[in-house]
Amino acid sequence: MSLVTLLPFIVLIGAMFLMTRSAKKKQQAAVQMRNDMQPGTGVRTIGGMYATVKEVHDDTVLLEVAPGVHAVYAKNAIGAVLDDDEYNRIVHGDDDLAADGTVVPDDASSLIDADATAATDDGKIDLVKETGTDDDAKAAKSGADADDAAEDVKDTKGAKSDDAADTSGKAGDKADGEGGAK
Repeated sequence: MSLVTLLPFIVLIGAMFLMTRSAKKKQQAAVQMRNDMQPGTGVRTIGGMYATVKEVHDDTVLLEVAPGVHAVYAKNAIGAVLDDDEYNRIVHGDDDLAADGTVVPDDASSLIDADATAATDDGKIDLVKETGTDDDAKAAKSGADADDAAEDVKDTKGAKSDDAADTSGKAGDKADGEGGAK
């Protein structure tokens, strides 16, 4: 076999090796994080529950999920060990500003200049089409055309009903709608 035919297999094996190696590193980091847990630290379980570590055993952890409420979890159920600041911010609602002092508003209205909103915000939106003299003439003409069209429709309906009476006699004992079918 030539080197050209073996090259795709070599590349595939190399890619598989690199992927398993990175996955193995992530797994080892997670195991190390779980082993480094100390009582009193805040954690997040893989189910998304936040709790405080009370005791650490070989394969289990005793967590305080609420004041006075304790639960035993497997170490593998711990998704992340949180910093004290992050845990207090999430669980207790401590809102410490970031180092740069950036505050994200709850709504986008505070992001628009006050002058721009004052000029455009008069409280109501005008949805009526402005009409001029040319538009009035067009509206009057279209009204007359609409009346003529309504009369034409009435005349047509009358003619159709007369035709239906003529065909109903020819249909005999056939049901409605079957008289003209071939």
